[in-house]
Amino acid sequence: MGPPFDWWSKETHRGTPVIITMDKHNWSISDISSPDDKVAGVQKGGGGKNAKQITWVLLLKAHRAAGCLIHLASAAVALSAAIRRRVSSGRTDSSESSSLRFRLYACIKIFLFVSIALLAFEVAAYYKGWHFMAPELGFRILIGSFYSGWLRFRAYFIAPPLQFLANICVILFLIQSADRFLLCIGCLWIRFKRIKPVVNSMTEDVEAVNFFPMVLIQIPMCNEREVYQQSISAVCSMDWPSSNMLIQVLDDSDDPTTQTLIREEVQKWEQTGVQIVYCHRVIRHGYKAGNLKSAMSSSYVKDYEFVAIFDADFQPTPDFLKRTVPYFKGNDELALVQARWSFVNKDENLLTRLQNINLCFHFEVEQQVNGIFIGFFGFNGTAGVWRVKALEDSGGWLERTTVEDMDIAVRAHLKGWKFIFLNDVDCQCELPESYEAYRKQQHRWHSGPMQLFRLCLPDAIRSKIALWKKMNLIFLFFLLRKVILPFYSFTLFCIILPTTMFVPEAELPAWVVCYVPAIMSFLNILPSPKSFPFIVPYLLFENTMSVTKFNAMISGLFQVGSAYEWVVTKKSGRSSEGDLLSLIDKDPNHQRAGSAPDLRSLTKAETDLLRKEPTKKTKRNRIYRKELLLAFLLLTAAARSLLSAQGIHFYFLLFQGVAFLVVGLDLIGEQIE
Repeated sequence: MGPPFDWWSKETHRGTPVIITMDKHNWSISDISSPDDKVAGVQKGGGGKNAKQITWVLLLKAHRAAGCLIHLASAAVALSAAIRRRVSSGRTDSSESSSLRFRLYACIKIFLFVSIALLAFEVAAYYKGWHFMAPELGFRILIGSFYSGWLRFRAYFIAPPLQFLANICVILFLIQSADRFLLCIGCLWIRFKRIKPVVNSMTEDVEAVNFFPMVLIQIPMCNEREVYQQSISAVCSMDWPSSNMLIQVLDDSDDPTTQTLIREEVQKWEQTGVQIVYCHRVIRHGYKAGNLKSAMSSSYVKDYEFVAIFDADFQPTPDFLKRTVPYFKGNDELALVQARWSFVNKDENLLTRLQNINLCFHFEVEQQVNGIFIGFFGFNGTAGVWRVKALEDSGGWLERTTVEDMDIAVRAHLKGWKFIFLNDVDCQCELPESYEAYRKQQHRWHSGPMQLFRLCLPDAIRSKIALWKKMNLIFLFFLLRKVILPFYSFTLFCIILPTTMFVPEAELPAWVVCYVPAIMSFLNILPSPKSFPFIVPYLLFENTMSVTKFNAMISGLFQVGSAYEWVVTKKSGRSSEGDLLSLIDKDPNHQRAGSAPDLRSLTKAETDLLRKEPTKKTKRNRIYRKELLLAFLLLTAAARSLLSAQGIHFYFLLFQGVAFLVVGLDLIGEQIE
């Protein structure tokens, strides 16, 4: 007699649900003690009524599933159409000639071809029934002998060094994760204790202590037609005695039309009584550092005690100087007061949302913790106020790297100067909305620190600052956060992980692939909790950007390729007209009204200049070859992981491959029709 089987009856006995049990010869009925027990997913009650309810529920679920499939199908069709358009009309990044990039591209391409060949070989072996183990002895077929040799070769010669490299990267990964965790603990401690910098005076009321020192304000720009008006207008509207403030508009534009527009804007503000000068260099040597160095060489600079710097897309609030300059009073060791950035276009697209997550963590966690507990952090190049004496004591602006802001900060730190970061003082600016602009920005931000590390390492060792400050500068500020982070991100997740799919003797545990990165992404997103729905895209995108960061790190460290490439980040100027017009409408007598006519319509002369401008080339989205190759490599590794049934590894490789595909086709950020 076979084992009995049970089913839940749709009938009831005296209002109590029952179980009918039947074996080959006998029936039995038993009551259910608890009325809350579920009946195999079927609701209790009348039989006919419940059957109809189940039918409607199933139909509703089927309808929803069909709608979801239709939505996914339409999305897939739209995506494939976008890919076809991009492939047919997009430009590749081959125009960015660089021997280093070519070598990296060639290595990835070879790696991809080998992986595809291995995948085909492994699939054939799988269907032969070998299951990735050596065939039985006596197997005389040539391919079987070759497969056995391949298994022995990878087990003895490939797996050990690969596992060793993987272990090294995992250790570096854990060290960097511990550093990030400690930074978050420090940030929570600051919030819990409500620690913040204080003004060294009896009262924080600036007017009460009558502290209005001479402040020089510099606005470096280069062909910033989209944003020059909003930055000049915001700076000219700051609440500070006009006699104690001079504004330098440092225009490095090589476009005559842009030069004319900026010069006329300066003249209009000058007519309203603002002390503002227009400075233009004929020889544009040294990029931004050369521009600032030239401005500081002016004879009248000696009359000013502090200098505030704002990039062309920054819009300081009218009380910016009143909230930053007082911290210098009575604090002769203070060199820099840095404000945080806020972004007018952080919700513009997915790319700007992901950038906002990174930068919020940078300011609120990294900058704030280092400023409170160490008194040092990297100057952000803008939205900061410097003591002129500290700049001169540190050697002034130098053109030796592409990160002149970090350069001057490190040299000032080695001289013993202190910095303050103000998390509650922000300055609005703009995030790059296209992936091309963001990629170039990140290349400069990760190549420059490596140039600086080579140059300042001897000075750091010989400096007279405390030993723990030297260790923090060398090992944490440079090695861990500028070298190790891009190295292990690219090597571990883009090279080692897909390789272990083809060399299963070396492996990465699931906690390295999934759990620790997820925890680190969660910590990164804490300063911007509204971005929590983007935690998965953020994790995938950061791994995708590791290619650019690793390439930049290598080029800067060894001075090859595009190590000294400087490209001005493109701006859209989205906030310039709307924000200023709203201010004008609210307060017609506001000082910004001096430039109001230009916001409503360009003058006839400016319009003529714009019409005479030569037609620009059609802008197109790019196709990034390295990212595409890595996409196919990761997807190939994902297919290989299916054969060995590695669940977490498969999903990670699949989603990461799709992320590389989206970025490689430039489908993230600003899209050009």
